Order: sequence, then C-alpha cells, then structure tokens
Amino acid sequence: MTQTSMALALAGFSFVITAIWGNPFLRILLHLNIGETIRLDGPERHFSKLGTPTMGGLLFIAPVALITILLSAASYIGTTQILGRSVLVPLSVMVSFALLGSIDDWMGLRGHGEIRGMRPRLKFTIQWVIALVTAFGLYHLLDAPQLFLPGFDIEFRIGIWYIPIAAFIIVSMSNAVNLTDGLDGLAGLITATAFTAYGGIALLQGQIFLARFCFTVVGALFGFLWFNVYPAQLIMGDTGSLALGATLGVVALMTGQWVLLPVIAIIPVCTTLSVIIQVGYFKLTKRLFGEGRRVFKMAPLHHHFELLGWSETQVVQRFWLISLLTAMMGVALSVT
Repeated sequence: MTQTSMALALAGFSFVITAIWGNPFLRILLHLNIGETIRLDGPERHFSKLGTPTMGGLLFIAPVALITILLSAASYIGTTQILGRSVLVPLSVMVSFALLGSIDDWMGLRGHGEIRGMRPRLKFTIQWVIALVTAFGLYHLLDAPQLFLPGFDIEFRIGIWYIPIAAFIIVSMSNAVNLTDGLDGLAGLITATAFTAYGGIALLQGQIFLARFCFTVVGALFGFLWFNVYPAQLIMGDTGSLALGATLGVVALMTGQWVLLPVIAIIPVCTTLSVIIQVGYFKLTKRLFGEGRRVFKMAPLHHHFELLGWSETQVVQRFWLISLLTAMMGVALSVT
C-alpha cells in the first residue's frame, strides 16, 4: 500500500469509528444533561440551540487517540513501523487541551452566577504551560524543522527564539479555533480543511507518520460533522475547539511551514482579528468620546455576517469555500 493510500485508509477508518459510536455518545450526553448555554447578546436565532449537548469534541478525540495509540503499539510489536513516535507529540497536545477544555465546559455547565467556566486567566496560564513544554520538546527532542519560507529550499534557523514563537502559535491557534466555533459545522469544516492541507504538506516532505495522523484527524472530524452540521445534534465545545486549534499549531510547527498558517487557517485568524479590533476600538472610543463604538455589528466575525442577513448555513458554506481556496494556495506556496 502506498503512503497516500495508507493515509486515506486511516481517514476512512477513523470516520467509520466516529460515525458508529456517535449515537451512543449522544445518548450518554443527553443522559448526563450536558446541554449548551447561549450568549444572551448573540443572534436571536441561536436561542434554539439552548440545551444542545456540548463537549462533543470527545466524539472525534477518542477515535484519534485510539487509532494513534494502537498503531504506535503495533510499531513496537511488529516488524514494520506503522506510526512514528513523533505523532505522540500532537496527540499529547490534543489530549491535554481537550482535558483543559472539558474541565472548562463542565464548570460552565455546572457554574452559577456571572462566572461560568474556568477563570480566563487560569485557563490562559495552563495553555501557556502546555505550549511551552511542547515547544521545548519540539526544539530539543524532535529537532523539528524551524522555519521554511515560500521560494526558498533551505531551512531557516531561529535558535532559542523558536520556543516562545512556537508556544505563541499553539496558544493563539487554540483560542482562534475556539472563537471560530460559533456556528453549526463551522469549526469542524475549517479545521478539517486545514489538517488536510498540512497532511498533504507532510506527505510532500516525506513525513509519512505526521501525514497519517493528520488524515486520521480529518476522518474523525468528518464523522463528527455527521452530527454537527446544521441543525447540530451536538456542539464541539471548548473540549474540541481548544484541542483542534492547539494540535493544528503543533502540526504546522512540525512541518516547518507555520508561516503559512494565516493563509491555510485564514478563517480562524480573521475571526480572532475581528475580536481584537472590536474590543480594541470599543475601548479606545470609550476613552476618547465617553461612548464605546463598534467596527462590526457583532464579534466574532461570523455573527457580523449573520446580522447582515446571511443565514447560518450561508456563513458556514461561504467561509468554508474561502478556507478551501486558501488551503490549496497554502499547499502550493509550500512547494514553490
């Protein structure tokens, strides 16, 4: 079996596993009464989502972890290396951020008063600790390529600066995907497209094991989207969004093509920028004029387009089309 065929086979296998256990998982969430809470200041059409099961990220994270661990074990038992140890790094990051997100989701569901979920400062600190440990491992243990730039065939070494830059990428992508997870199917489609792009880049680089991991994630995300597309039967929650964003950042770092993240992951990046611009402009105008003003009708960006009159499915489909186009551009730039 060729390397590409193996990677695609793993995608199909993870899709089947995720789709099969989706209904039992939904029944468990409903039995535990794990229902989503909705922003009171959000679009009114979102009020119908109240009570939809959340923490749905476990639906795709569990199959990815199972397949990766089993293949890693087979690499040691058998004579053929099926999966490299390097994929245990993105898997560990995925599980760590999923655990952090699940604690946040659970506290949000069971919380009372104004504070729901983990305190932002504590959550942000934990994210940075995990990211710094991961960056240290990428730099000192895996000796991951530090930086490739489009148009150059050489690796650029940035030395010890790699560690804080890598940690920033992991944390920022984690929160960027978290902000993007606001519409049915949006975060799943966008990240599946990005993982496909980086899986292709890894194949072109000869990083076979990393490519297999990426396509395993893609297959599991497609299985999750079976239940998450409009109207969603379950919601990803911080459990899934924090884990996906952080893992995407690690995969980009392992290919050395992290400079292409703003292209390949253009929707999460633009979504994050919309929040920064909205909050920054509101605070600035409030200080200057005594009244806060807004650039967008609402942030994150997808809510702005909803309030312009786009339906939820229109926003998701159009954002995904943009993401698909920029992902192809990113792959093309990686080989120039």
